[in-house]
Amino acid sequence: MFYYPTKGQTGDSPRNSALTRVRIIKPAVAEIRRLSLHAAASTIKSVFRFELQATCPETGARAGILHTAHGDVETPVFMPVGTQGTVKGILARDLLNDLDAKIILGNTYHLFLRPGHETIRKLGGLHKFMNWPRAILTDSGGFQVFSLDTLRKVTEEGVLFRSHLNGDQHFFTPESTIDVQLALGSDIMMVLDECLAYPASHEAARVSTERTLRWARSGYDHYQRSRDGEHALFPIVQGSMYPDLRHHCAEELLPLDAEGYAIGGLSVGEPRALSLEMTEITTPLLPTDRPRYVMGVGMPDELPEYVARGVDMMDCVLPSRNARNGYLFTSQGRVVIKQAQYKDDPSPVDESCLCYTCRNFSRAYLRHLFLAGEMTFSTLATLHNLRRYLDIMRQMREAILVGEFPTFLRAQRGTMLI
Repeated sequence: MFYYPTKGQTGDSPRNSALTRVRIIKPAVAEIRRLSLHAAASTIKSVFRFELQATCPETGARAGILHTAHGDVETPVFMPVGTQGTVKGILARDLLNDLDAKIILGNTYHLFLRPGHETIRKLGGLHKFMNWPRAILTDSGGFQVFSLDTLRKVTEEGVLFRSHLNGDQHFFTPESTIDVQLALGSDIMMVLDECLAYPASHEAARVSTERTLRWARSGYDHYQRSRDGEHALFPIVQGSMYPDLRHHCAEELLPLDAEGYAIGGLSVGEPRALSLEMTEITTPLLPTDRPRYVMGVGMPDELPEYVARGVDMMDCVLPSRNARNGYLFTSQGRVVIKQAQYKDDPSPVDESCLCYTCRNFSRAYLRHLFLAGEMTFSTLATLHNLRRYLDIMRQMREAILVGEFPTFLRAQRGTMLI
């Protein structure tokens, strides 16, 4: 595996550091244990299936296909974030036609509060509600609840919290978050977990990890009783930045025989190198025939690094949030559109980009829209940034399939400067 240190940082590979000298389950052993417990799982056949097509022998990067009830999703994949039933700034039409996104992400916490999961259920589920015909992944809402800080209280049964909208009190349990996601009708659902901010003490992380494991078991028991074969449910590996806790959490989640596994608790304030290190520690512990999803990452130059560590799925609000703030990602680095150098610039944001924005508008025009506060800017900028992310993922997939991913990775490390 590759180690990508931050600027100015040197040192040994994370696998050789004192921090990461922990016992690692050999994939074969983990696979045997998982298969031996398969008989205890539900006999209902799931529509969801992961097909692994190729693995880079040098890095472990993978190419595959997620088969879902709402279409196939080629991996590695980046999922645009549609927090409240929409990807901010752009239409579903653009996600389909210009971006050709195969899967997007919705947020259980926000949709639970407004308009409410029962409202969405009555209107035909989230796909119909937002007129999105392709796959949807929903998170459990745990990250948002735990970010409320003073507005929530953690108990053994779940999380008591107050709405950031009106202060109303609500209670999330491992079971109730499954029910909310079933009402939404998402293709991939997440188990409720506890996500700690960085830094956290080892003891605090240990207690949190054990609670996450108990919640995962409770959530899965409930899921098996209500399972209809149309959905997949991923548990989340936690453990803060402690390799022994990451190892313990992953090992204890394997008996669930889940359709896929997520790696959570990253992008919570830790250095990028540490985030990559925790990912590199965790992915070998997970079943090779199931998708691996790292939650909440990352910048464009980070995407190849996570894929090089065996990650199949990622999401992040950065492409849309940065777009609205005038930061555009290109194949040559970042463009801060408000800068005076673009006032008379007739060129597109990125000469090599084929998105609607780059095919039709100049940097000068986009700068004008941004400075004028025009809503159109957010739409055009978000289209471009998401296209940049999706293009990177497609290029990586092709490189893996033809056996050229190490060459691609080396090239990206030299050119993708943010």
